[in-house]
Formats: sequence, C-alpha cells, structure tokens
Amino acid sequence: MMRDEAELSTIHRQLDRLGVGMRAWDTHQAQSDAGGKIDIILLDADLFPIEQKPSHPQIPEAPIVALIGTETPSRLKWLLDLKPASFLIKPIRSAGLYSALVMAFGQAQQRAEAEERIQRLEARVRSRRIVIAAVLRLMENRQLNEPAAFALIRRTAMQRRTTIEELAAEIVASGGQPSPAFRPL
Repeated sequence: MMRDEAELSTIHRQLDRLGVGMRAWDTHQAQSDAGGKIDIILLDADLFPIEQKPSHPQIPEAPIVALIGTETPSRLKWLLDLKPASFLIKPIRSAGLYSALVMAFGQAQQRAEAEERIQRLEARVRSRRIVIAAVLRLMENRQLNEPAAFALIRRTAMQRRTTIEELAAEIVASGGQPSPAFRPL
C-alpha cells in the first residue's frame, strides 16, 4: 500500500531477488477484490490521514511492515494502533527489507500462536464451572470426597481418551448418572 514509484521500484527489485511476488493493490479496493490471499502488507504510514481508525476497512488482516517517514507522536500512535509486525524507515533502500519480512512473519506467527493459546485457556476457564458441577454431582451421588470425585473423573477421562471437560459435561448433562461406560479403573 504505497504510492512512491521510486520506493516501489526498490521494493520490487528486492522482492524479485528474494523470489517473492508482489501485487499492486489499490487502497480503495475492497479486500475481497485484492486478488487472493494477502500474506503481508507493506504499508506507507504517511499514506493515510491519522484521524482514520486503524481498523479501517481498507487495511485487510495480514502482518504489516510499516514504512515510516513522518515520526510525529500522533502518526506513531496511529501506527502502533495498527500493531505492525515490523517497520522500515523511509527512504527505502535495498538493505533491510529481508529482515523486516522475516521479523513480520515471525511476529505474525507468534501472535497467532498466542491468540490460539489464549482462546484454549479461556475455553478451559469457562469449562471449569462444568467440571466443578460434575465433581459436586459425583460427591453427592457416590458419597465421595472432592479429591476422590475429581480423581475418578480424571481416571475415567484418561481411560476413555477424552478431556476432563468433555466427560464433566456428559456427567452434568446426564444429571450425575454418566453413561454405562463411566466406570472407574
């Protein structure tokens, strides 16, 4: 997402040397019209008025390498809100592009892995209520103390090769009377 022909030429030349394809994309096109999956965006931060929100629909979801020319606090704040994965200082030279691309792809992968881990942990936290309810049901129905009821759920989940959360949901859904397969080892 650049307009400067000299900088575009420098970037195109460097990308050709790296064996990377580049596609011109008009910032006024809808993301779906961009011609396929966008792997990375080289974004000239001076192209956009700073009053635009970073989630502006013209900027698709992809790792961003920010090209920084104007280092005003408001411009840098706007740029930080976009969460760029890497940056280059303008004027663009032949050195630095490869490093910026490696950093951007690495940051994008780390962010995706962190987001996935957060989602898994949040799902587990939400499911803890179900596990607690299942433990309470087993304590009541089988006259077990809390550690014994949880140990029974854990052993049975391992035996059935399922998660504790899935087994707990089954116990709660069945009113504390799990299926016949629910037998301790």
